[in-house]
Amino acid sequence: MDKDFNKYFNNKWRFIDHTKLGLDWSALHSFAYDDTICHSVGKEAMPSTLRAWVHSKTIVLGTQDSRLPKIEDGLSYLNHQEYDVIVRNSGGLAVVLDDQILNISLILKEDKGFSINRGYDLMLQLITEMFPHVEIKAGEIVGSYCPGSYDLSIGGKKFAGISQRRIRNGIAIQIYLCISGSGSNRARLIQSFYSKAVQGLKANFDYPIIEPSTMASLEELLNDSSLTVQNVLHRAYQVLERLGAEFVNTGLSEDEKVAFSNHLEKVSIRNEKCLP
Repeated sequence: MDKDFNKYFNNKWRFIDHTKLGLDWSALHSFAYDDTICHSVGKEAMPSTLRAWVHSKTIVLGTQDSRLPKIEDGLSYLNHQEYDVIVRNSGGLAVVLDDQILNISLILKEDKGFSINRGYDLMLQLITEMFPHVEIKAGEIVGSYCPGSYDLSIGGKKFAGISQRRIRNGIAIQIYLCISGSGSNRARLIQSFYSKAVQGLKANFDYPIIEPSTMASLEELLNDSSLTVQNVLHRAYQVLERLGAEFVNTGLSEDEKVAFSNHLEKVSIRNEKCLP
């Protein structure tokens, strides 16, 4: 662990576990929760927060995805596969969520000089500490869905992607971790979505050309069928504790509960505007 990162972990942290509750929610709830917590952490009303979340079968589209020329056909295909569809309120392209994918948000106050890359590196440090005996690389995996410079991979196969959301001095660094199941099957789903949503027509952005073999789950990559959402989350908790995090038993404050309703309304309205 880079000692320069220790200062972010060596203080009070709040732990919010939405891995089971989230299975009954729309994924819009999670984006509203992270926005809510960003606000309160940014103004130092609450401590830095580790939030974990899992949702049932959902495709989270980027804004650009929602503007594909045959998006109605793409959505119809996903609905036929029994996936809910939402449009995220931050950058990025289409990703898959299901009950074998763990999402972790590190939400902390933005200090002077906390660059975009610094946020990505902070999450990368956490994940490498969680799996210390594996070589994890960060770098774009061409052929994966939602490719980016901070794709996390083992042996050239992507198992995770990192994004960020910054609001009023608060930062939410978010990662999705494919714990188990077939990474290539998830990639085929997104591959088919793009095929249905484009159909050879001109798109207004360079959507990814998916190669399913570029993606895998941690279970597949580590040949470890014992991995679960809960025990991987426990690793994250243990790493933060080892680095000096003092966890406090603090749920959402009353102010946050009120703010959450407002944020949920905002992301819901935006989602309705983006989807045909």
